[in-house]
Amino acid sequence: MVKEYETIRDIVGPLIFVEGISDSSYGELVEIEYGTGQVALGTVLETTKDYALVQSFEGTQGLSPKKGKIRFIGKTMKVGVTRKLLGRVLDGLGRPKDGAPLPIADDERDIQGNAINPYSRDYPTDFIQTGISSIDGLNPLVRGQKLPIFSGSGLPHQRLAAQIARQATVKGQEESFAVVFGAMGITFEEANFFISQFEETGALEHTVLFINLANDPPIERLATPRIALTVAEHLAFNEGMHVLVILTDMTYYCEALREVSAARKEVPGRRGYPGYMYTDLATIYERAGRIKGLEGSITQVPILTMPEDDKTHPIPDLTGYITEGQIILSRELHRKGIYPPTDILPSLSRLKEKGIGEGKTRKDHSPLSNQLFAAYARGIEARELMVVLGEAALTEADKAFVRFADEFEQKFISQGDYESRTIEETLDLGWELLHIIPRTEIKRIPPEIFEEFYHKKRRAAVKA
Repeated sequence: MVKEYETIRDIVGPLIFVEGISDSSYGELVEIEYGTGQVALGTVLETTKDYALVQSFEGTQGLSPKKGKIRFIGKTMKVGVTRKLLGRVLDGLGRPKDGAPLPIADDERDIQGNAINPYSRDYPTDFIQTGISSIDGLNPLVRGQKLPIFSGSGLPHQRLAAQIARQATVKGQEESFAVVFGAMGITFEEANFFISQFEETGALEHTVLFINLANDPPIERLATPRIALTVAEHLAFNEGMHVLVILTDMTYYCEALREVSAARKEVPGRRGYPGYMYTDLATIYERAGRIKGLEGSITQVPILTMPEDDKTHPIPDLTGYITEGQIILSRELHRKGIYPPTDILPSLSRLKEKGIGEGKTRKDHSPLSNQLFAAYARGIEARELMVVLGEAALTEADKAFVRFADEFEQKFISQGDYESRTIEETLDLGWELLHIIPRTEIKRIPPEIFEEFYHKKRRAAVKA
């Protein structure tokens, strides 16, 4: 039942205080009518016996307390879900941006959703191939995992996000794979970049894009990831698809959360962010995973820019607690012209060992990745020592590790925007690079695996 009120008491930013409300509910959808006749959507943030606190999704500029009207619709915000959304470009509230009408929905769902019940949650075990060696080889993404990318201002995280969205596949199950891409607070140029990238490569056919621009109301930003995940849940658990959800940039989402919290005059937490930001982020991240007995899955790659490249900032800090690892981008590698500038040493995929090995990738994957990581770490250490003491102070082995680190960055980490490497190509490249260091220094690979793969390429060349 729709109820209309003209009792607006106060307007603070995107928030509207309405008096004389006794039967509204949290999350209820409202229509806000301006004095000009313009109608905007909003939702109830807080309710008591005397008033309701409403947040507008489209701002309050031009709204007058004397002339404005608030209509309580009696239902929560929902989004129509259907497989026919694949290939569509929508705004942050799920409205068309591509000029075509919305398809007829199979169902309407509340955007708030629920985290997957831990009892029903199935363990992530299947490898997802992104085509990017620094991820697939050393910090692999596993179906149902939450693996964020920590970036910094000016680093190419948007290019990386587009590349992952274009190239990601579940090995052997390409036909049932989909991408839900939620962009928050991006510029008009960035939006055009994403749309053109997906259209030109044909990736848009299996992708749903939700785009919230920087000049859109911050309140809309709070709904965008939830709408994207609601669509992803339908594709995964009703349509049986393996869905990769990419959310960029979660920093802009948290800024919007802080802005609304400040408007509500809530007691701030760390650096002004609300104390409930951890819980709020968890309601987004924990919607990823697999459910026992169901075919589909949701894998999440949230992307965030760390303010001042600070990993201890509340946004990356809290994200790290909730998710299962992190891929960190390096400003130093970016200055060298290396793309993607993946910082290997602090990056981590906590589910790595569950998604690789014989029958999933290749039996040499785990020991080879451990050896490559150890060799690169020693090469970095030797390179830093060389800067202080000079090359003459290094042993021959140390010099070999420095050469390995240089080649590893230029050949393994670095690759083109449209260069998609299979996991076999990535692993073979790793074995090739190990020939740079002395055999006696390769200590993390079992002898039987070493003998099978170390000279594999050369034996194949001889046979040919």
